[in-house]
Amino acid sequence: MSEWNEKIIAEFRANEGRVGGPFEGAPLLLLTTVGARTGALRINPLVYLRDGGRVLVFASNGGAPAHPAWYHNLLARPQVTVEIGTETYAGFAHPLEGEERDTLYARQAGINPGFAGYQAGTARVIPVVAVYRDDPERTRALGDELVRIHAGLRAELAAVLAGVDGPARGLDIQLRERCVAFCDAVHEHHEKEAGGGFRLLEQRYPGLAPVLAVLRREHEELAVLRTRFRATLTEGGDPAGLHHLAKEIEAHFDREERRLVPALNAL
Repeated sequence: MSEWNEKIIAEFRANEGRVGGPFEGAPLLLLTTVGARTGALRINPLVYLRDGGRVLVFASNGGAPAHPAWYHNLLARPQVTVEIGTETYAGFAHPLEGEERDTLYARQAGINPGFAGYQAGTARVIPVVAVYRDDPERTRALGDELVRIHAGLRAELAAVLAGVDGPARGLDIQLRERCVAFCDAVHEHHEKEAGGGFRLLEQRYPGLAPVLAVLRREHEELAVLRTRFRATLTEGGDPAGLHHLAKEIEAHFDREERRLVPALNAL
């Protein structure tokens, strides 16, 4: 298999990414991983599928019962190198899960029925791996984007508090609805962070893991406060509960920006 790979790799590089044989006409890339045990560079030709700004590769291993070695390598070290045509770039790999994985594998099987056969021939779920281009400028922009999102949530929170502390001194129906909308917006923001951004950052930059673990715990604590406050809204609402929640949210935003934004912008 190694000798076969070497021939494909040599043909790929000699012909600007085009090869014959079983890969003729197929979208093919070269994926370089670092051996999980040896630390040696391993290059594998793989069929890929573009999905927006990322490329997808499939750990089919020809429908064999075990995952291919390159998949185990990128689980240990997600930093990879991608060659497509004459372009070479650094990237990081992230295995997809659940509905996203199923949808994208079905898309690939629809394009290339061989992949349906691979999945039918094995009891394991064939992994779908998204490979993202390593873009330092985009990473730095993540810090700025986080600050922008927080600014919008802070502005909405300030407007709600101004209404609560205004002449009416309480939570009328309109303010209660606005409180619900604000709580939902904070929840959605934290879900996207924990389920998407945090997970990717942990894989790409393991040094951030302790910081992200602390922020996840704070998300859970805020979720408890949000649930308690929302429970009071059916009884007219408790302004004291809202002020306590607001104080904790502001403190969390401050800690998140202080810990995470400098790290993002320094990467």
